[in-house]
Amino acid sequence: MPEITLPIRTARLTLRRFEGRDLDAFHAYQSLPETARFLPGPAKSYTKSMESVGKYANFSFDKEGDWVCLAIEAADGSGLLGEVVLKWLPGRGQAEVGWSLAPEARGKGYGSEAAAAMLELGFGELGFQRIEARLDALNSASAALCERLGMRLEARHVDKWHYKGEWATELVYAILADEWHAR
Repeated sequence: MPEITLPIRTARLTLRRFEGRDLDAFHAYQSLPETARFLPGPAKSYTKSMESVGKYANFSFDKEGDWVCLAIEAADGSGLLGEVVLKWLPGRGQAEVGWSLAPEARGKGYGSEAAAAMLELGFGELGFQRIEARLDALNSASAALCERLGMRLEARHVDKWHYKGEWATELVYAILADEWHAR
Protein backbone atom coordinates (compact mmCIF):
# COMPACT_ATOMS: atom_id res chain seq x y z
CA MET A 1 0.00 0.00 0.00
CA PRO A 2 1.47 3.39 -0.90
CA GLU A 3 2.29 5.97 1.74
CA ILE A 4 -0.53 8.47 2.32
CA THR A 5 0.48 11.97 1.25
CA LEU A 6 -0.60 14.54 3.83
CA PRO A 7 -2.05 17.03 4.24
CA ILE A 8 -4.94 16.65 1.83
CA ARG A 9 -6.35 20.00 0.71
CA THR A 10 -9.80 20.68 -0.70
CA ALA A 11 -11.47 23.96 -1.64
CA ARG A 12 -12.31 24.81 1.98
CA LEU A 13 -10.56 22.20 4.12
CA THR A 14 -7.25 20.72 5.17
CA LEU A 15 -7.24 17.05 6.21
CA ARG A 16 -4.18 16.29 8.32
CA ARG A 17 -2.80 14.15 11.12
CA PHE A 18 -4.14 14.98 14.54
CA GLU A 19 -1.84 16.97 16.80
CA GLY A 20 -1.75 17.63 20.54
CA ARG A 21 -3.26 21.09 19.98
CA ASP A 22 -6.47 19.38 18.76
CA LEU A 23 -7.24 17.74 22.11
CA ASP A 24 -9.50 20.38 23.66
CA ALA A 25 -11.54 20.96 20.49
CA PHE A 26 -11.80 17.19 19.90
CA HIS A 27 -12.98 16.61 23.45
CA ALA A 28 -15.46 19.51 23.22
CA TYR A 29 -17.54 17.71 20.57
CA GLN A 30 -16.68 14.07 21.37
CA SER A 31 -17.89 14.55 24.96
CA LEU A 32 -21.37 15.58 23.79
CA PRO A 33 -24.20 13.01 23.97
CA GLU A 34 -25.46 14.28 20.58
CA THR A 35 -22.09 13.38 18.98
CA ALA A 36 -21.93 10.00 20.71
CA ARG A 37 -25.54 9.17 19.75
CA PHE A 38 -24.55 7.39 16.54
CA LEU A 39 -21.09 6.20 17.60
CA PRO A 40 -20.47 2.80 19.22
CA GLY A 41 -19.26 4.02 22.60
CA PRO A 42 -20.40 6.60 25.13
CA ALA A 43 -19.48 10.27 25.03
CA LYS A 44 -15.72 10.46 25.58
CA SER A 45 -14.10 11.39 28.85
CA TYR A 46 -11.08 13.70 28.70
CA THR A 47 -8.80 10.69 29.23
CA LYS A 48 -10.45 8.77 26.35
CA SER A 49 -10.14 11.88 24.16
CA MET A 50 -6.41 12.04 24.97
CA GLU A 51 -6.02 8.38 24.02
CA SER A 52 -7.92 8.86 20.76
CA VAL A 53 -5.97 11.95 19.69
CA GLY A 54 -2.70 10.13 20.45
CA LYS A 55 -3.76 7.11 18.42
CA TYR A 56 -4.98 9.25 15.51
CA ALA A 57 -1.74 11.27 15.48
CA ASN A 58 0.35 8.11 15.21
CA PHE A 59 -1.60 5.95 12.77
CA SER A 60 -0.01 3.51 10.35
CA PHE A 61 -1.80 2.26 7.25
CA ASP A 62 0.04 -0.89 6.16
CA LYS A 63 -2.38 -3.82 6.31
CA GLU A 64 -6.00 -4.94 6.56
CA GLY A 65 -7.59 -3.69 9.77
CA ASP A 66 -5.55 -0.46 9.81
CA TRP A 67 -7.33 2.85 9.62
CA VAL A 68 -6.48 6.46 9.15
CA CYS A 69 -8.36 9.15 11.06
CA LEU A 70 -7.63 12.67 9.85
CA ALA A 71 -8.42 15.98 11.49
CA ILE A 72 -10.75 18.18 9.44
CA GLU A 73 -9.64 21.80 9.66
CA ALA A 74 -10.81 24.89 7.78
CA ALA A 75 -8.30 25.82 5.08
CA ASP A 76 -7.56 29.06 6.95
CA GLY A 77 -6.33 26.98 9.91
CA SER A 78 -9.00 28.31 12.25
CA GLY A 79 -9.39 25.07 14.18
CA LEU A 80 -10.67 21.53 14.32
CA LEU A 81 -14.05 20.93 12.67
CA GLY A 82 -14.20 17.14 13.06
CA GLU A 83 -12.61 13.96 11.79
CA VAL A 84 -12.87 11.66 8.79
CA VAL A 85 -11.85 8.00 8.80
CA LEU A 86 -10.85 5.41 6.21
CA LYS A 87 -10.56 1.81 7.42
CA TRP A 88 -8.91 -0.97 5.40
CA LEU A 89 -11.36 -3.88 5.53
CA PRO A 90 -10.53 -7.57 5.10
CA GLY A 91 -10.78 -8.79 1.52
CA ARG A 92 -9.04 -7.44 -1.53
CA GLY A 93 -9.67 -3.76 -2.25
CA GLN A 94 -12.28 -3.07 0.46
CA ALA A 95 -12.53 -0.04 2.76
CA GLU A 96 -14.98 1.83 4.98
CA VAL A 97 -15.37 5.59 5.33
CA GLY A 98 -16.78 7.48 8.31
CA TRP A 99 -16.95 10.98 9.80
CA SER A 100 -17.88 12.98 12.86
CA LEU A 101 -18.25 16.75 13.07
CA ALA A 102 -18.37 19.36 15.79
CA PRO A 103 -21.90 20.84 16.13
CA GLU A 104 -20.84 24.23 14.71
CA ALA A 105 -19.44 22.50 11.59
CA ARG A 106 -22.59 20.48 10.77
CA GLY A 107 -24.88 21.43 7.91
CA LYS A 108 -22.22 23.40 6.00
CA GLY A 109 -21.03 20.73 3.57
CA TYR A 110 -17.76 20.07 5.41
CA GLY A 111 -18.62 16.42 6.00
CA SER A 112 -19.37 15.87 2.30
CA GLU A 113 -16.19 17.66 1.25
CA ALA A 114 -14.01 15.71 3.70
CA ALA A 115 -15.62 12.35 2.88
CA ALA A 116 -15.25 13.02 -0.86
CA ALA A 117 -11.54 13.69 -0.30
CA MET A 118 -11.23 10.37 1.55
CA LEU A 119 -13.03 8.55 -1.28
CA GLU A 120 -10.64 10.18 -3.74
CA LEU A 121 -7.69 9.06 -1.60
CA GLY A 122 -9.11 5.54 -1.30
CA PHE A 123 -9.90 5.07 -4.96
CA GLY A 124 -6.90 7.03 -6.25
CA GLU A 125 -3.68 6.86 -4.25
CA LEU A 126 -4.65 3.72 -2.29
CA GLY A 127 -6.32 1.79 -5.13
CA PHE A 128 -9.38 0.41 -3.33
CA GLN A 129 -12.14 -1.18 -5.43
CA ARG A 130 -15.09 -0.64 -3.06
CA ILE A 131 -15.70 1.74 -0.17
CA GLU A 132 -18.71 1.47 2.13
CA ALA A 133 -20.25 3.45 4.98
CA ARG A 134 -22.16 1.76 7.82
CA LEU A 135 -24.58 3.82 9.86
CA ASP A 136 -27.54 3.77 12.18
CA ALA A 137 -30.78 4.06 10.19
CA LEU A 138 -31.82 6.94 12.45
CA ASN A 139 -28.79 8.96 11.35
CA SER A 140 -30.57 10.74 8.50
CA ALA A 141 -27.84 13.39 8.12
CA SER A 142 -25.19 10.74 7.38
CA ALA A 143 -27.54 8.86 5.05
CA ALA A 144 -28.10 12.08 3.08
CA LEU A 145 -24.33 12.66 2.98
CA CYS A 146 -23.82 9.16 1.52
CA GLU A 147 -26.40 9.88 -1.16
CA ARG A 148 -24.76 13.23 -2.03
CA LEU A 149 -21.50 11.33 -2.55
CA GLY A 150 -23.21 9.01 -5.03
CA MET A 151 -23.17 6.01 -2.72
CA ARG A 152 -26.01 3.53 -3.07
CA LEU A 153 -27.94 1.90 -0.26
CA GLU A 154 -26.96 -1.76 -0.47
CA ALA A 155 -28.35 -3.22 2.74
CA ARG A 156 -30.66 -2.60 5.66
CA HIS A 157 -29.88 -4.90 8.60
CA VAL A 158 -32.80 -4.68 11.02
CA ASP A 159 -31.83 -4.77 14.72
CA LYS A 160 -28.20 -5.45 13.79
CA TRP A 161 -26.59 -3.63 16.74
CA HIS A 162 -27.55 -3.47 20.37
CA TYR A 163 -25.93 -0.45 21.90
CA LYS A 164 -26.87 2.28 24.32
CA GLY A 165 -29.71 0.15 25.62
CA GLU A 166 -31.60 -0.38 22.37
CA TRP A 167 -31.56 -2.20 19.06
CA ALA A 168 -30.42 -0.27 16.01
CA THR A 169 -30.93 -0.93 12.33
CA GLU A 170 -27.75 -0.67 10.26
CA LEU A 171 -27.68 0.83 6.76
CA VAL A 172 -24.82 -0.04 4.42
CA TYR A 173 -24.03 2.40 1.63
CA ALA A 174 -21.28 1.72 -0.93
CA ILE A 175 -19.64 2.95 -4.10
CA LEU A 176 -17.19 1.28 -6.50
CA ALA A 177 -14.04 2.84 -7.94
CA ASP A 178 -15.40 3.00 -11.50
CA GLU A 179 -18.62 4.62 -10.24
CA TRP A 180 -16.63 7.23 -8.32
CA HIS A 181 -14.40 8.04 -11.29
CA ALA A 182 -17.40 8.30 -13.65
CA ARG A 183 -19.07 11.00 -11.51
